[in-house]
Amino acid sequence: MTIDVSAILKELGGKVTLNGTVCLNDIGFLGGTYSFKEPVNVLGDISNNGKSLILRAKCTGTMLTQCARCMKEITVPIAFKLDENLVQGDDGNSYDEDVIVFDGTAIEIDGIVADGFLMNVGGKYLCREDCRGLCPHCGADLNEGECGCDSDTIDPRWAALVDIMKNNE
Repeated sequence: MTIDVSAILKELGGKVTLNGTVCLNDIGFLGGTYSFKEPVNVLGDISNNGKSLILRAKCTGTMLTQCARCMKEITVPIAFKLDENLVQGDDGNSYDEDVIVFDGTAIEIDGIVADGFLMNVGGKYLCREDCRGLCPHCGADLNEGECGCDSDTIDPRWAALVDIMKNNE
């Protein structure tokens, strides 16, 4: 989504309204993949405060990801806010890392929206709060029923801790 800001660059207090959508590509982050089958809605504005342009917007949509326990694909609603400082030109000045530098009179906000998503995404999502996950032995989905595996079997990596617990009793 490209926003023409030429009308507000020299106008203190000038404002451009944002009301559109941004198509995000699949994003891999924190061991998960986040897909967007529909565009993300962006509603807000860009205003000139005299020193820079201020982008304030609310982004909403839905993403597809996997349940962290049972690996089923789930749809999760997303909503996050953008509050960004935009400065025109690459004049060699060093800017604070919180500033986004743009060239010309148009701002491409797709990358800004993607970065905003990454700053607000949670690490793990569940299909439901009481998801039982997968059996560690056979991989069966325990939400669909018991698999018949022996759940009392101790992982050999933890066997030494079991011995310590028995000695302390």
